[in-house]
Amino acid sequence: MTLNTEMRVNRITDEVWEIPATEKSGMVVPARIYATQGILQSMDRGVFDQVTNVACMPGITRYALCMPDGHWGYGFPIGGVAAFDLETGVISPGGVGYDVNCGMRLIRTDLTLEDVQPKLERLMTELFRRVPAGVGAAGFVRLNRDAFDAVMTRGACWCIEQGYGWHRDLAHIEEGGCIGGTDPSTVSEHAVGRGINQLGTLGSGNHYLEVQVVSNDRVFDPETAAVLGLTGQDQIVVMVHCGSRGFGHQVASDYLKTFEKAMRRYGITVKDQQLACAPFRSPEGQDYFAAMNCAANTAFANRQVITHQIRGAFAQVFDRSAEELGMELVYDVAHNIAKLERNPEGYLLVHRKGATRAFGPGSPDVPRDFQKIGQPVICGGSMETGSYVLVGTDRAVHETFGSTMHGAGRTMSRAQAKKSIRGEQLQQDMKRRGILVKAVSMSGLAEEAGFAYKNISEVVETVDRTGITKKVAELRPIGNIKG
Repeated sequence: MTLNTEMRVNRITDEVWEIPATEKSGMVVPARIYATQGILQSMDRGVFDQVTNVACMPGITRYALCMPDGHWGYGFPIGGVAAFDLETGVISPGGVGYDVNCGMRLIRTDLTLEDVQPKLERLMTELFRRVPAGVGAAGFVRLNRDAFDAVMTRGACWCIEQGYGWHRDLAHIEEGGCIGGTDPSTVSEHAVGRGINQLGTLGSGNHYLEVQVVSNDRVFDPETAAVLGLTGQDQIVVMVHCGSRGFGHQVASDYLKTFEKAMRRYGITVKDQQLACAPFRSPEGQDYFAAMNCAANTAFANRQVITHQIRGAFAQVFDRSAEELGMELVYDVAHNIAKLERNPEGYLLVHRKGATRAFGPGSPDVPRDFQKIGQPVICGGSMETGSYVLVGTDRAVHETFGSTMHGAGRTMSRAQAKKSIRGEQLQQDMKRRGILVKAVSMSGLAEEAGFAYKNISEVVETVDRTGITKKVAELRPIGNIKG
């Protein structure tokens, strides 16, 4: 088998591959990649370099991991997972990402494709009007500094208190939509300035709001789907992919600079400066953890305000209340974050960079409604190919620190994609195939063409066959909003 690396890669199973700790000087643990043979062969060299660099970091436990959607990123590969000992380990913005708590949210409805198709153009126009997208987009929520501090500390709970959603939404958000351990004083004024007006906005890049269909022939586990409120029957659902926007980006930028200096003080060396880090228990490490949690809560709040706007758009177009339309939140999950989590060997600091938490049935961190099925995993594909809903498993808890993939994963750079197709052409092609797209930027739309991504079905089959996640249903897009 030919791979884009000179390192030895051992086959553990058909979908699990290991680079021994002897393959690179400084590796503390082996590196493991979850992938079919075809996906592994297609991975860029950066994945192998980066996942083995992560395996060299102080205090890392067991393995450095990369999921099947893995590709080259900043510091960690996208799709990277690593857990660190709380006393000897580090925390690294490169293991979280610039868009802190970029994540996925899924909202169900009682509407069917037959109900929505005649009104799809009007619906997408109204959604596009209510949910600002694009670089620097500002939302309708106006905050002063005290209110923004409350958002940082209260997350989606603040939104519910202000009337942006239903109290029962909180039970279906990771951590109840509010992560503890925040401290707004650890956040720079520059970061506050970038984030204070961005609640309820999508941003740009691969972020989107998508109207989707759940059909009976794409429901793989009807019993689990029913628990999640997914009926099939050409049911309409809405998926949102976004995060903490410019606020999280600035938090990451600020602390990368802080950590570059801190590493010298603590005598830490890393294989790549993008992995700048600090001991988790150090003052610098604790400050970043508190600031990152502020950004994570802001992302939960951002998706909650967007949900409020989505419900308003549907209510207006269909002349019925959101409650009458059955617009319940299925789940909201983060995929760029570092969290203190219980594992079989005790509490660890788990970094997920483009990876999703996937706890199994009975976990105390899984909402009561889902205790028998495991935590929902919302997996976004490209805007042309569809997305998936899965659930976590006990095997993931024992093998991957309760983690799985988060999406399709890119195979082509944004620049390459733009050279391959014009946004206007892509928009027209998708409309002919029954997918209505509204975009702020045509060049940005071209960057997100389906051919720039891996085959989402093969990525999902990989985690399903390994047993770290169980697929439930596939969702087909009919309308998409891009920044």
